[in-house]
Amino acid sequence: MNTTVKTDEAVAQRSPRPVAPPRRGPRVSVPVGALSLLGGAVLWEIVARLWDVSFFPPLSAVLRRLGEMIADGEILGSLGNSLLNLLIGAVISVVLGVGVGLLMGAYKKVEQALDVYVYALLTAPSLVFAPIFFSIFGLGRASIVAVVVMYATFIVIINTASAIRSVPVSLIEMGRSFCATDWQVFRRIVIPAAMPLIMAGLRLGMGRAVKGMINGEMFIAAVGLGALVMDAGRRFDAETILAVLLVIIIVAVATMQLVQLLDRRVTRWLPSTARK
Repeated sequence: MNTTVKTDEAVAQRSPRPVAPPRRGPRVSVPVGALSLLGGAVLWEIVARLWDVSFFPPLSAVLRRLGEMIADGEILGSLGNSLLNLLIGAVISVVLGVGVGLLMGAYKKVEQALDVYVYALLTAPSLVFAPIFFSIFGLGRASIVAVVVMYATFIVIINTASAIRSVPVSLIEMGRSFCATDWQVFRRIVIPAAMPLIMAGLRLGMGRAVKGMINGEMFIAAVGLGALVMDAGRRFDAETILAVLLVIIIVAVATMQLVQLLDRRVTRWLPSTARK
């Protein structure tokens, strides 16, 4: 008995003590997007200085020119005008696109009647309608808004209609088994189930709306950011053109982020894995 106890104590003394793992400092996660932007900026600066051509100035020169334009008030005044055109056109596009898309997705006859027109206008170059809008609405904001609507509406219609048609039939049958009316099924089952695809269409539509805003301002009324691009193009001022282009890209990204934020709010009932 005593021999057994002593043997266990000796084994315990000879056995190596567990070594504590080395302490590690806190992990610092660097956003991949920020690294990508930094790498692109450095590459732009290096290539521009090595190439040394007038139509591709370095990023530092473009940012310096952008700062001058902001200080002079050129950017802010034009940006406010452009954002107003974008806002009006985007609101009309969303209301019209989602409304027509819901009707096309819910009713087969409406889809058969409008499908050919929607796809034809989507595939047609939207800018060719600018002279038509100019002749109808004149030289003003209405023509630019019409171009924005022309660019954005039809992609929203197609995505919304596809979203409604893609709702699983089993969900609709489950609602009807609980004696839900057609309106209750549509409002409480069909629209929530289709909302992720509808929001995807809105993101695409807002990207096209920014393009429509710039094209309308450049080729119709010569106002806003489009007027700055046209004026700099006539003077072959690459620094100003790229400075305004940076502002346009920021507007487009901010618009997409707003739609993304709205998407998270209206689809917060979805699992986190389904929203990725």
